[in-house]
Amino acid sequence: MTFFIFLLACCAAGATGIIFKPGAWYESLEKPSFTPPDWAFPVAWTTIYLLLAWAGYRLTLIPGSEVVLALWAAQIALNTLWTPVFFGANRLVAAMVILVLLWVVVAAMIVMALQLDIITGLILFPYLVWLSVAAALNFSILRHNR
Repeated sequence: MTFFIFLLACCAAGATGIIFKPGAWYESLEKPSFTPPDWAFPVAWTTIYLLLAWAGYRLTLIPGSEVVLALWAAQIALNTLWTPVFFGANRLVAAMVILVLLWVVVAAMIVMALQLDIITGLILFPYLVWLSVAAALNFSILRHNR
């Protein structure tokens, strides 16, 4: 049951992508050559959200994981916020700030999770990699579309 609570939180975050679609505005932006193809985004995010839910569930089973779980909650809130700011409000600078904060929170969460349980920490690592790609994309789009 606990896994499904984490999965529900991830689905809520993912739902912002259904509500705030990239659309014509995003298509008109100059994007870097390393922009993944459109099909890669739902595949990556579905995988990441499943891993996030699994990691959250595993953390609930580990004594002393309260701070890491608080970071989990912070990252899902920031994750949920980014899409409406970027795609909904078209605020590239604010989205970049959110993404930097999200990256820092996830990095801290991974470091702390690794100290508690190496498997859980490793489960979270692909998320940080994808956020690094997202940050590079966000920054490049910001820089080339003033």
